[in-house]
Amino acid sequence: MNNLAIDIKNQIATITIMRASKLNALNKETLEEILEATEKINQDKNIKGVMLTGEGEKAFVAGADIAQMVNMTENEALAYSQLGHKAFANIENAPKPYIALINGFALGGGLELAMACHIRLAVEKSKLGLPEVTLGVIPGFGGTQRLTSLIGKAKAFEMVLTGDMITGQEAKELGLVNHIFPTITEMTTKAIDILEKVCKRGELAIAKAIKTINAQYDSEQGGYIQEVMSFGHLFGTKDCKEGMNAFLEKRTPNFIGE
Repeated sequence: MNNLAIDIKNQIATITIMRASKLNALNKETLEEILEATEKINQDKNIKGVMLTGEGEKAFVAGADIAQMVNMTENEALAYSQLGHKAFANIENAPKPYIALINGFALGGGLELAMACHIRLAVEKSKLGLPEVTLGVIPGFGGTQRLTSLIGKAKAFEMVLTGDMITGQEAKELGLVNHIFPTITEMTTKAIDILEKVCKRGELAIAKAIKTINAQYDSEQGGYIQEVMSFGHLFGTKDCKEGMNAFLEKRTPNFIGE
């Protein structure tokens, strides 16, 4: 794969997104590779758990690839959102646990990817957020639904509507991450410790436990469908184009409400 590195050791797979020069931003090709990789890993009975992280020490995933998104049509944006939903559902509904190792920025699609994982660990320096509204769009890979489920409606509104980032400590206090650590090494050690315990548990019980916990909300419910439709629609607006162009041009966007 061009954008992912996969290492398997002692029944634990590590998926690393290898786009450090782009802060591991998610483009279409990377989403397709995540989809392909998770399909294979989920079917591999020799793999009992998965760690997912980003290359380097700056970012887990700093968002979706705005340069690729900026000229998308509504239909292209719909397809892009649907691809992200499919790839992340592969993680959320896997019969084995995925742990996100948040080693820096987890923004936009990056936080959405982390939220699809069953457990999230982060280093103290991490910054997390869903800044899509600053680009004139909304989270498009399940973020509006998973964030609400994880931290509650009021806090989800605040994060999504302001687009503000929060620290690793704040994320832990909100229940968005399970544990925070001073270093990546300590974070990785904890993830391995968790997954080594899982490897000793009943495989069928683990799969059923994940399925049952996820049953509190149905991935086919209207919220997910509404998110996909709204994400695609916004790509037909002037504000969306203005927001993304402003980001790429490193200037403040001038939204006009159309």
